[in-house]
Amino acid sequence: MRYSFCEMGIMIAVVSFLGFAVENTWLAVTKGYVDNRNMNLPFLLGYGLALAAIYYGLGIPSETPLFSLLPGRARLLLYFLAVMLCVSVGEIVLGRVTERLCRIEYWNYSWIPLHITKYTSVPTSVGFAAMITLFMEHCFQPLMAAISRMDGRAVRVAAPVLLVLLATDYLYCYGQMMKRHSFYEKWKMPVQWKGLRRHSV
Repeated sequence: MRYSFCEMGIMIAVVSFLGFAVENTWLAVTKGYVDNRNMNLPFLLGYGLALAAIYYGLGIPSETPLFSLLPGRARLLLYFLAVMLCVSVGEIVLGRVTERLCRIEYWNYSWIPLHITKYTSVPTSVGFAAMITLFMEHCFQPLMAAISRMDGRAVRVAAPVLLVLLATDYLYCYGQMMKRHSFYEKWKMPVQWKGLRRHSV
């Protein structure tokens, strides 16, 4: 392990915030609104934990030990396919578990061509895998280098506090969805495009 637990904790928090931003960007473009994504805090812990799991399981594309004997392009392709498989399985598991526990349809990709169950599809898995592969190859190490240069005492304090806050918020909000059998919507704002306000359908 190249990085300390606290350094990885800061990375998890940063990526969790980026996941929140990515999902709301997608909502803004496709449905014309942004919302709290079922959380109180602007973090989606699953994104950060997923990146940490991929790092510990696969490393980064150019240095992954699983495909180290292969040339660069083949190694990158196999890394991408491995991430795509992880994304697909993860979406199916999360979607089905949430549907069983909360009695809600977490999301539905049935309208997308080449969907595999309603909780994953080839296009969405390709998109997520491409973003993750590019992030791991070009952004992960610079981000970790920036975190490593931060004041060590501040990192050791901030990381546990952030992780506890994110985990507590996730458990509370997920618990609310289980209790209510509905999404945990705290706020929702329409997004205005070129002077025209688009509302969700």
